[in-house]
Amino acid sequence: MPFPRPLRTTTLVALLLATAVACGDTGALHAAGATPTATSPAKLWPNLAPAASPAYDFDEADTEIVQGVTVPGDDIRKVDPIAVVRAEIAANPSDYVGSRAPYRGTAERIDDCAKGGDRSRCPVLKPYYRDLTGDGHDDLTLGFRLLPTKMTAVRVYTVEKHRLVQVMANDDAVSGVELAGRSVIIRSPSELAGYEYRVQWTWDAEQKAMLLTHDEFLRTGSRKHGVRRATPAPVPSATS
Repeated sequence: MPFPRPLRTTTLVALLLATAVACGDTGALHAAGATPTATSPAKLWPNLAPAASPAYDFDEADTEIVQGVTVPGDDIRKVDPIAVVRAEIAANPSDYVGSRAPYRGTAERIDDCAKGGDRSRCPVLKPYYRDLTGDGHDDLTLGFRLLPTKMTAVRVYTVEKHRLVQVMANDDAVSGVELAGRSVIIRSPSELAGYEYRVQWTWDAEQKAMLLTHDEFLRTGSRKHGVRRATPAPVPSATS
């Protein structure tokens, strides 16, 4: 049977008082313990001569006009993604054509992407459209398998002066790709369990290209064993 309202109120007050006495909580502030001593940055080798050029070429600001592919009405959604991949194959025969080409499987299976082909064998992934350049028009993010390797090509295209222009290219073993704002974030597995590589390409209006702005090695908490990074990991760059 429920207690009458006055009895319930009296019981609740008694319980709160008992709890306060038992905890000894007077409402005063308590010390959180000693804080760690602040350490200022230490500059190493102040007499070391600065490098005149980078040791590695990341091709950060490279752009390329896609030959042989038109953009009807400057609408990138009307561009055939399969035609874009075919154009890359044609422009880079040493990578795709011939028994010794590292990505020969992509060229061998590209016909399966056409109507009547075996779509399960098509190396081209679903295209995504989003304004990554900030001009108010959609851009194309395209991925395709670099067969017979386990790598995936990730490309970004925009339209400039009625032409299709590639503004980002990244080849790696890929475990996930995300679009965030003006950035493309690519996650790649590591051979070290519980860690992954994560790179971020961000649109730079001055360079008119996607630049590599973050290159990180992060803990994921997963216990699964990864695989060796498919391409040599670049030296981590300063985050912007």
